[in-house]
Amino acid sequence: MSLFDHKISELHSLLHKKEISVSDLVEESFKRINEVDDKVQAFLTLNEESARDYAKQLDEALGNNNDLGLLFGMPIGVKDNIVTKGLRTTAASKILENFDPIYDATVVQKLGKAQTVTVGKLNMDEFAMGSSNENSSFQVTKNPWDLERVPGGSSGGSAAAVAAGEVLFSLGSDTGGSIRQPAAFCGVVGLKPTYGRVSRFGLIAFASSLDQIGPVTRTVEDNAFLLQAISGVDPMDATSANVDVPNYVSALTGDVKGLKIAVPKEYLGEGVTEEVRQSVLDALKVFEGLGATWEEVSLPHSKYALATYYLLSSSEASANLARFDGVRYGYRTDNAENLIEMYKQTRSEGFGDEVKRRIMLGTFALSSGYYDAYYKKAQKVRTLIKKDFEDVFEKYDVIMGPTTPTPAFKIGENMDDPLTMYVNDILTIPVNLAGVPGISVPCGFSNGLPLGLQIIGKHFDESTIYRVADAFEKATEHHKQKPQL
Repeated sequence: MSLFDHKISELHSLLHKKEISVSDLVEESFKRINEVDDKVQAFLTLNEESARDYAKQLDEALGNNNDLGLLFGMPIGVKDNIVTKGLRTTAASKILENFDPIYDATVVQKLGKAQTVTVGKLNMDEFAMGSSNENSSFQVTKNPWDLERVPGGSSGGSAAAVAAGEVLFSLGSDTGGSIRQPAAFCGVVGLKPTYGRVSRFGLIAFASSLDQIGPVTRTVEDNAFLLQAISGVDPMDATSANVDVPNYVSALTGDVKGLKIAVPKEYLGEGVTEEVRQSVLDALKVFEGLGATWEEVSLPHSKYALATYYLLSSSEASANLARFDGVRYGYRTDNAENLIEMYKQTRSEGFGDEVKRRIMLGTFALSSGYYDAYYKKAQKVRTLIKKDFEDVFEKYDVIMGPTTPTPAFKIGENMDDPLTMYVNDILTIPVNLAGVPGISVPCGFSNGLPLGLQIIGKHFDESTIYRVADAFEKATEHHKQKPQL
């Protein structure tokens, strides 16, 4: 039995009893990475020397102090678009292949205060643009449940590393489902917090009004511990919200009696496979048995979410990625004869196809003569989508449905069809447009592949989401199954 088969609270207890050391945990992580990562390919960069040195320091601290936080000494993987001081951060792009940041992201600083041990940086779709991890400039991460299938994206490395037992937990980022979709595909727990709950300072931006950093874990309890550590207002991020951070773990009562669940008919309609639909209906029966009630509702503007999202996110990406020009940092072409040529060649050689596609779409949507017809209209529709959620939350506590319309698809299956690839995020995108929190928890299997249940809550009400997800986890066995690598 691996140490990582334990929950954080159990490992914390073993550390205090001196039955294990931080070095044991870190070595377990690197041992597992050495055993399976040539197959899974979740990690882009390992932090072996620093992690081992830090583990020894923490073991000394453990000997002198019993008043240590729950995350003390726990190994973590960090998505490669979250900057880490002195540890290469590439956003899985050739244009940043040699970038060594000189500061830590706020979430990394917070984890430093909690005394976690960063073991490495995790693969992703380039600049977080993708739903399969196939858009990385360096390698394709595989799904631990079936190495011929994708782990989801863009946080595919974050989800695959946790599912494969390489780390206890990881950080991902979610712009349109990039934590929840890979969590569903890999059979783990992934939360997108409310927009503003977690600082984005140090996150390499894709779409600034949509991006959120969040935790990927094996259990709901572990997820709550991790969100607790990284939440809170940050003077370095003007969009972080000055809202009190509750004790999320105290919300895990397992009691959902009287809970009112809304199930949007749009989330169980066209494109959703019968197995996925049935897994959600089975989950709702579990909640009925726990004393909750559910009703079908409508989110009428969700059918416009996909088009709205790709216009807005691509527009923001075209502005955010203008900084990668070969002048200040990152890749620079050797083939240019003048400054303009250098800009063009650097960006055409440094960016992958999907990133170029979105930059062009965003630049078009923001261009003179098209701004009102596309970008401005998309912003108006975004307001309508947000209003749909607000209307439902006046009567219901949570919204529930599948995380993805299908289980994980095969590597290469959708690469030549961007529109089919984009549709994979159809159930997760509305959550980002509305800025509300959502979690994916394992809820079943289809031909041996995990399926995810998505639970969506009101703004800054992660506590209710955790309470509901924890009650479901305690009443089922799905989360206990592991891939056989």
